[in-house]
Amino acid sequence: MTASSRPLFSVKGIVFSALFGALLSVMSYIQIRLGFSPVPITLQNMAVMIAGALLGAYYGFFSMFLVVFLVALGLPLLHGQGGLGLLLGTTGGFIWMYPISAMLIGWLVSKVKGNGWASYAAVFVIIEVCGSLLLYVSGVPWFAYKFNVSFGKALSLSCFPYLPGDAAKALAVTLIIMPIRRIFPRVR
Repeated sequence: MTASSRPLFSVKGIVFSALFGALLSVMSYIQIRLGFSPVPITLQNMAVMIAGALLGAYYGFFSMFLVVFLVALGLPLLHGQGGLGLLLGTTGGFIWMYPISAMLIGWLVSKVKGNGWASYAAVFVIIEVCGSLLLYVSGVPWFAYKFNVSFGKALSLSCFPYLPGDAAKALAVTLIIMPIRRIFPRVR
């Protein structure tokens, strides 16, 4: 089968995309509320990191887009809530970036070769930048707009307190996916 005659989606790819979409939904239920911010600590971005790193750019994007699209239609897939109200709420800016984040993680992680310490470090940096810091690019300005605070105040309410936890999630994902890549070099 030539590259031009290959189907756009495979059954295996769709199934894995749905499973990782379900993982995002399940991980969204784990929440720790901080008293000073309406943004909870969740494991949602960890699911985005794993989906991108294991599914690759194409299916990583598809799995996260599927969840965001279904939430927009009203399905209660993110911490039991759904609808445009959730996507346009104070944390909506973070959620919009999930598909892009998974796509960039998948694309960049696929470029990393080997399993040595340099590969671990490269994968960690990719996952931290694309799976955590990139979400703040759209999340913090939207939070500032919706919460009606200055950008600096938005950073202190929705970014800075979460950075250590995001780094820990990126490290955990790196430690999970690198051995999987060694066993299944072409998971995608």
